[in-house]
Amino acid sequence: MNLVGSRLVRMALLALAAFGLSLALFLSGLFTTFEYKVYDLMSRNLNPAKGPGDIVIVKIDQQSLDALSSENINWPWPRQMYAPLLDYLSQADGVLVDIIFTEPSSYGEEDDLLLAEALKKAGNVFLPIFLTNDNRQMGAEELAFMKKSAMPHVLSTRLIYQSAITNIENIRTAALGAGNVVMKPDADGTYRRVPLSFRFRTETIPNFVLASLLKDKKITVQGGKLSAANKPLPLLGDSLLLRFYSAPEPFTIISAADIFKSSIDSEAGRTPVIARDFFKGKKVFIGLTAAGLYDLKPTPITAVSTGVMVHATAMDNLLHRHYIRQLPSFASVVLMFLLSAAICLFVLTHHKFSTNLAFFAAAAAFVLGLSGMLFKNGIYLQVVPSATALVVAMIASVAFSYATEGKERRFVRRAFAQYMDETLVDYLLQNPDLIKPGGQRRRVSVFFADIAGFTTIAERLPAEATAKILHTALNTFSEVIIRNHGVIDKYIGDCIMAFWGAPIASENDELNACRAAVECQEALVEINRGLIADGLTEIAIRIGINSGDAIVGNLGSDRLFDFTAIGDTVNLASRLESANKYFKTRIMVSEDTFSRTGDAFISRELGLIEVKGKSQPIRIYELLVAVDRSELEVKAFAEAYGEAYRMFTGGNWQEAADLFASFLKTYPGDGPAAYYLKWCADLQANPPLTNDWNVIKMTEK
Repeated sequence: MNLVGSRLVRMALLALAAFGLSLALFLSGLFTTFEYKVYDLMSRNLNPAKGPGDIVIVKIDQQSLDALSSENINWPWPRQMYAPLLDYLSQADGVLVDIIFTEPSSYGEEDDLLLAEALKKAGNVFLPIFLTNDNRQMGAEELAFMKKSAMPHVLSTRLIYQSAITNIENIRTAALGAGNVVMKPDADGTYRRVPLSFRFRTETIPNFVLASLLKDKKITVQGGKLSAANKPLPLLGDSLLLRFYSAPEPFTIISAADIFKSSIDSEAGRTPVIARDFFKGKKVFIGLTAAGLYDLKPTPITAVSTGVMVHATAMDNLLHRHYIRQLPSFASVVLMFLLSAAICLFVLTHHKFSTNLAFFAAAAAFVLGLSGMLFKNGIYLQVVPSATALVVAMIASVAFSYATEGKERRFVRRAFAQYMDETLVDYLLQNPDLIKPGGQRRRVSVFFADIAGFTTIAERLPAEATAKILHTALNTFSEVIIRNHGVIDKYIGDCIMAFWGAPIASENDELNACRAAVECQEALVEINRGLIADGLTEIAIRIGINSGDAIVGNLGSDRLFDFTAIGDTVNLASRLESANKYFKTRIMVSEDTFSRTGDAFISRELGLIEVKGKSQPIRIYELLVAVDRSELEVKAFAEAYGEAYRMFTGGNWQEAADLFASFLKTYPGDGPAAYYLKWCADLQANPPLTNDWNVIKMTEK
């Protein structure tokens, strides 16, 4: 098996191992509590704030208790007090009373009869049933009532009860229907779902809310399943996962005291606070909300809620098909596998920790974003399984990478980071084929820098001093080159060779090479200051840069090879470095390089040269380094030289000679000006006979 195949097998095995561990953790249920919290968080932040307004909660609150108490009617109220309440709600589409009357009224039988009469007259009231497995004896009348309250279809359910607590006979038989209000919270005590059907002995009893919707035929039974608009409800087992509105009071809430007052005002011919027809077509819940009267039912939205709020939410979800559809576990498992594979593949092919961390963050953001988007549209994709897969795969792949391939990468990094930028090292690590023996043709910008007269310096100074000068200079120049994204090819005595364009090519290769040259000359000022402080001699450097095609790669033998560049482009760059001595210049670049730097540098043209061994001349330029002059001074320098040079190239040798002579008075010792002044004199004394009179032919390398 080849190297690529072996790596793919390792990636696949690692991905499968990470997926397997993640799946085991998911199936173990260890993170169920965390999933609950994620569901709650999304419910609070992604669900709509309020319902459409067709569900009303009439609360028996402290205001209601105080209002009747002021009339000497204390809690528990006489049951006849509910009669005007039910009468005022008679136009509602359904009234669900979340209060159970299990004992005869302490005010006498007539009190119960008045409530029963009000229930019959309203004809739209549903009462609760409490299913239980307590050993409670039930009479024939109660059993008959349970049979009457049962659904006509027997549904499959795991919620089986043998007994029930119902309202007293006069009251229960007067209501339109009844349903079970018993529901259990999730393992953390929060109510997120409601069961819709229950088995009572041989009968199927509907949920309190479902009983009303079955009567309206808003919910039907089709094929043994509960359906809305001919589509099965998205139940989890027996239960509906509730989609709570995010506002603390998402439904219209009215105090019973306001309805009592409205009823009295209406009977007296006064305009009521709440009109009777306000409730027309609405589903109305009556529930206890006064402190001490209701049972606490925490929801994903709030830790303090009431049972009637949970029932109202279930009604809204079923009535408007506003429920949450949880995707099957299979979807989570598939996503876990894909994430495990993606993380392992990426980490084992990208070896920079910050890059891997960024990918991990992006993958986590994708999971959260996808889950959030789906949840906002009523689809629940569990988050924790995917998060588990991400974390497990990340830890496993990073550990594996460090223990195996990391060893090889650390070797490569140690070897190559000494002479190239970290970005280039990372590229080599991601493309290891580039460091195998062999080369590729690439466009490169080659840089040579040499210490002028170093042989003479070495002869005058002790070996230790010479070594210090060399180390100081090469170390500083190397840092400049690497900082500008260059690759240090080699050190040749007092010369340093570098190139740009491989292993990564960019549009700024020529610009970076020239910038490195300028910065090396600027850094030389500090180097010389330090050398003088140490009692050593100053140094100067010559730099040559050329761009073009070359063969780049790890060239050499199997035992010893070097990441280098070879070819005519390299040779010419070396010749340009050497050619500086003829002009007494510091940075010489070819036209191939200079033409791609735009207006980034102040420069001057030096002319056409023909190096030894080449018949085709090239145009060369000097980059002017403003170390001790202002930019305006350097521009003035370049413009004055340029005017004289244009006269020369135009064949006006006398005018050129005058301008060069004037230039040298202002800038004495300038090498190119002195060179061209002498050339002007030679041309006037011996006029040229060929068209290549302006080509400088170099006879030495």
